Amino acid sequence: MKRMNRNFAGALGLMAVAAMGLTACSTGSETAEPSASSSMAAPSSSAMASESAADDAEMDPAANLVGSGCAAYAEAVPSGDGSVAGMAKDPVAVAASNNPLLKTLTAAVSGELNPEVDLVDTLNGDEFTVFAPVDDAFAAIPEKDLNAVIEDADTLSGILTYHVVPGQIVPSDLSGSYTTVAGQDLEVTGSGDELEVNGASVICGGVQTANATVYLVDEVLMPPAKK
Repeated sequence: MKRMNRNFAGALGLMAVAAMGLTACSTGSETAEPSASSSMAAPSSSAMASESAADDAEMDPAANLVGSGCAAYAEAVPSGDGSVAGMAKDPVAVAASNNPLLKTLTAAVSGELNPEVDLVDTLNGDEFTVFAPVDDAFAAIPEKDLNAVIEDADTLSGILTYHVVPGQIVPSDLSGSYTTVAGQDLEVTGSGDELEVNGASVICGGVQTANATVYLVDEVLMPPAKK
């Protein structure tokens, strides 16, 4: 966690501009793509595999789960609104509020921590891929630094929207670079249970909600400084 704390402290001094709002995303459903564009003359085997994975997830919300923490989560929350099956029934902000590992994130996006930052309606209104820091990730941030971010609506919004990518991305397609809603890129590496986002580990990913695909991560992702 030392890497996260250094990045977090540095970000406080570098983030001086307001983050782009979630409303900048286009309306309607889109499938996210890596920032490097590619052309396809015909459907590739990768595209067909992605479609198959999406179909499997519709039938079984647990079909595409990846991450070493998925089994433990399923054991801890086997049923109810916060279970993998339960989260699939609700839009992402509602689903996150039912997840016992995402209490701090839920408070941050709902205006509970800062009334000027309420992203619930927008998060629930389109398709997204969400990298969701668990409560332990927020707890690892020095209290003074966390409070400074909470009090600055622009900085808080910028950090939160950096965890959101337009469109839904299944685990088998996730590796690559993506432009976030905040306007800055993040990098996903690895595959299967070894996925990492900017170096943060995916605890359990491919969690379906009614409008989003969620990846629980063990660090708060910090946006790079805008040049």
